[in-house]
Amino acid sequence: MEKRRVGPFEVSAIGLGCMSLSHAYGPPPSRQQAEQVLLGALEAGYTFFDTAAVYGLGHNERLVGEVLKSHRDQIVLASKCGMTRGEERDLNGSPERLKQTCDESLARLGVDVIDLYYLHRWDKRVPIEDSVGALADLVKAGKIRSIGLSEVSAPTLRRAHAVHPIAALQTEYSPWTRNPEIAVLDACRELGVAFVAFSPVGRGFLAGEGHDPAAFQAGDFRAVMPRFQGEALAANLKLYAAFAALARETGCTPAQLCLAWLLRKDPIIVPIPGTSRADHMAENARAADIALAPGITERLEALVNARTVVGPRYPPAMQATVDTEDAACA
Repeated sequence: MEKRRVGPFEVSAIGLGCMSLSHAYGPPPSRQQAEQVLLGALEAGYTFFDTAAVYGLGHNERLVGEVLKSHRDQIVLASKCGMTRGEERDLNGSPERLKQTCDESLARLGVDVIDLYYLHRWDKRVPIEDSVGALADLVKAGKIRSIGLSEVSAPTLRRAHAVHPIAALQTEYSPWTRNPEIAVLDACRELGVAFVAFSPVGRGFLAGEGHDPAAFQAGDFRAVMPRFQGEALAANLKLYAAFAALARETGCTPAQLCLAWLLRKDPIIVPIPGTSRADHMAENARAADIALAPGITERLEALVNARTVVGPRYPPAMQATVDTEDAACA
């Protein structure tokens, strides 16, 4: 697979978001199925694996650590701190807690060092300089190799970067969530920060999933997301039909069109689609080889954008944890 830079690392152009192997989209898959996804990803060329302390309340870090233990030298391993008990409003960015969480993550992952360690959300009760300062201490201690931030604005990124170089900024980015285009992408280019795009296929919606709320299983957090509800869903389904038609014209799946669009937007972008299915993981990997015909990008962006997508991406409590220039923008 094509390679891209994330801080000091060369990684696969598409990484694997591991969250759905433990929670968020209904009951997690079996251990066998999760292993098939993780080990199959290695065979498919993925070298960038993304987990977090909060995913499954530690389950995901243990899973990733155990399954990939014998392949540690082949991968770049990312995890996150600052949100650890599963409640979106449960943020703790104090230096003491971040350092404690890192030790807990190292133990669950079964590693001596984490390659890329993100502040999962900025706890605004704590100056960003203090939280990043604690992560800088972890770099000095040899417990992490580089620092990342998740869901922060361009001004916050600049404040953090002044304390310690930031290797990557992670936030949601897909054809139907375009907030990063306001200012964050420009700030990343300016500072030499990689942009890691999570939920690059719109929580599965732009891949053709999550279209029937009645089919959501217990624990699927899309059940409370506005874009999957009522009139917003009905409008977005019409949008999806046109998007799927554009994918067919391009000769790829809708999920692959999302990923190919992101990869062609800028070489600093590394999407990290997640899935609990090995066939979807392999399908996503093949997106790195798709060349978009002239005009496809323009037509896609005219079709799916902040004006045509209906509904905010998060319910209010979840949105409150996000630090963006324009929280209301799709």
